[in-house]
Amino acid sequence: MQIVKTIKEKCKLCYACIKECPADAIKVTEGHAKILPDRCISCGNCVSVCPYDAIEYLDGKKTVKGYLQSDEEVITICAPSISGEFNDITNHRSFVGMIKALGFNRVCEVSFGSDLIGLEYRKLFDNFKGKYFITANCPAVVNYVEKYHPNLIDNMAPLVSPMVATAKVVREKYGKDVRIVYIGPCIAAKDEAMKFDEDSRIDVVLTFSEVRKMFEEARLNENNTEYADFDPPIGGKGSLFPISRGMFQAVDINENLLTGRLISTDGSDNVIDALEEFERFSALKQHLDLFHCDGSCIMGPGTSPGGQKFLRRSLVINYTKKRLKNWDKGEWEANVAKFDQLDFTRKYTNRDMRVAPPPEEKVQEVLEKLGKDGTESKGGCGACGYNSCRDFAIAVCNGYARMDMCHTYALDNKKEYIKKLKLTNEKLANTKNALKESEASAQKEKDKFQEISTTANEMFNKLKAGIIIVDDQMKIILSNDAFINLLGDDAKEISQVVPGLVGAALETLLPPYVNNFFSYVLENNNTVENKDIHLNEKLLNISVFPIKQHQIVGAVFRDMLVPVVQREEIISRISEVIDRNLNMVQEIGFLLGEGASETERMLNSIIETYQKGKKR
Repeated sequence: MQIVKTIKEKCKLCYACIKECPADAIKVTEGHAKILPDRCISCGNCVSVCPYDAIEYLDGKKTVKGYLQSDEEVITICAPSISGEFNDITNHRSFVGMIKALGFNRVCEVSFGSDLIGLEYRKLFDNFKGKYFITANCPAVVNYVEKYHPNLIDNMAPLVSPMVATAKVVREKYGKDVRIVYIGPCIAAKDEAMKFDEDSRIDVVLTFSEVRKMFEEARLNENNTEYADFDPPIGGKGSLFPISRGMFQAVDINENLLTGRLISTDGSDNVIDALEEFERFSALKQHLDLFHCDGSCIMGPGTSPGGQKFLRRSLVINYTKKRLKNWDKGEWEANVAKFDQLDFTRKYTNRDMRVAPPPEEKVQEVLEKLGKDGTESKGGCGACGYNSCRDFAIAVCNGYARMDMCHTYALDNKKEYIKKLKLTNEKLANTKNALKESEASAQKEKDKFQEISTTANEMFNKLKAGIIIVDDQMKIILSNDAFINLLGDDAKEISQVVPGLVGAALETLLPPYVNNFFSYVLENNNTVENKDIHLNEKLLNISVFPIKQHQIVGAVFRDMLVPVVQREEIISRISEVIDRNLNMVQEIGFLLGEGASETERMLNSIIETYQKGKKR
C-alpha cells in the first residue's frame, strides 16, 4: 500500500519535493511530480515542504472511526512527543481525557516501550564485541538502509522500535485481540506498522495532525472534557525519547566523548552522510543513533506545520520533569521486570533499490545538451531540485528527470523559441499583407466578373432564341426568358418562384425525344444540329452542343414561325440545298445548257429577295 502520493491536480511543478527527497523517489511525468512507492522511504519530507498541499499520506481516521463505533476494545498508544505538539492543551490529563472522549477504551504511553528498548540497547552496547550498530528507532532510517545501504543491514540493531515494543506490552497486558492505534508524529510509522503482526500488530497509525482533525470534528477541547490518566504501564525517563540522545540519557548509556562509543545525529542530510561514512570508513568505530527528521521526532512530518524546534524540545524536557515528580519508580521497575521477558528482536529485509550509475559518456552528453561545463556540473542553481547539475544529468539518464526541468536550459530554449516566434510572426505578417493584397485583387476580379456576368445575363435574356444550359443530371443550370416563353405559361409561373428555372429537371419540361438529344450529347460529346421539333403547337429548331465534356451541354431553340427566323431559315436551307447539289446542278447545266443555269439564277434570286426583306 502506498503511504505517500501526489495529488496531480494540485501539483505546480515547483520541484521542492524533488529537492528534499533523500531517496530520489520522485519523478516528473505527465505534467506533475509522481512518487515512486518502491523507492520511497515514507520519510514525509515532501509532505512538509510542498507549498501547494499537493502531497498527501495514507489517512487512518476513517478506519479508526470504524473501530470506535464497533464493540471491539480499542487502545491507543501515544508517543511522548505529544508534549511538544499539543502545547495548547495545558495538562496531559486533559489530552488523555479528550482521547478517551473520542471513544478509545484505554490510553497508554509509548514512553514505557522506550524505557524497555533503551535498556535493551544498553545491554547491546555493554556487551560490545567489536561490532558497531545502527539504531532502529526511526522507521525512515530503517527503510533507507534496507533500500540504499543494504550492505549495512548486518549492522542494524536487532531491536524493534519503542512503538512496536509498546504494542507487544499492551497485547500482553490487555489481550491479543485488542485493537491498537498508535498516535505519533511520524508518517513512516504507518509503513512500519504494516511489517508487524500477531503480538506486534499495530492496527492503525494516526499522526498528530489527524488527531487534531478528529478533535475538531468532535468539537472537543480541554474545557468540555474531564481529566483522565494514562493507563498502565506508566513510563519513566523514556518520555525523553523524541529528542536526540533522549533515550540513551534515560537509561544512562555512556555518551562521554572519550569513553563512549556513540554518535547521535538527526536530519536527512546528516543521516545520509553518517551512513555513507559508516560504510566507507572502518576507522569510524562508533555506534550510530540516527533520526531522519531535523530535530528528531518532535519535528516529524505528522506534526502541525510551523512548529518551533527548540520550543518543542524544551516542552518535552519540562513535561518529563513534571511527570517524574510523581513517578512511582518501584512500580516502574516491577513492570520492567515483568515485560522485559518479551521478545523485542527483529529482522531486516534487503530491498536494494540502488541504481547502477549511467555511462559517463551519457552523463556528459546530457550536460553538453544542457550547456553546462565542468564547473557548473559540480554545483548549479538547484532550481531543478537536485544538488548539482551532474546529479540532475544522472537523474535524466535514469529517467527520473526531464531536460526542461533545468531552469537555464528552459530559459535558453525559451529565448530561442521567442526568436523563432518573432521570425514566424514576421512571416505571418508578410503573408497576411500578401493575402490582403490578393484578396483585394480577387475582389476586383470578382467585381469585374460580376459586372461581366450581369451584362452577359442581360444580353442572354435579350436574345430572341431560347437558350438553355444543362448539367449531367439533366437539370437546368441556366435558361433565358425566350426559352421560358417557348415553354408556355406554366414555366413562366415557375420562373417567378425559381428564376431561370435553375435546378428544374429537364424531363419535366420537354418531351422525351427532345431529352434524348441532350442525353446523346452528354454521352458522346457530339453536337446535334438543326433538329425540328414540335412543342406547344410551335415548330422549333433546336441545336444541342457540348460545353464541358460529359458534364455540361447547351442548346439553342428557335421558333420557326417567327418571320425573321423564317427568312433566315429559308435562306439557310436553300443555300444548303445549293451547296449540297452544286456539282449535280453543274452537271445538269452542262447537259441541259441554259435551262439549268436559269434554275440556279432563280434560286439565287430567291435568296437575295429574302436577304433584302431582312434588311428592311
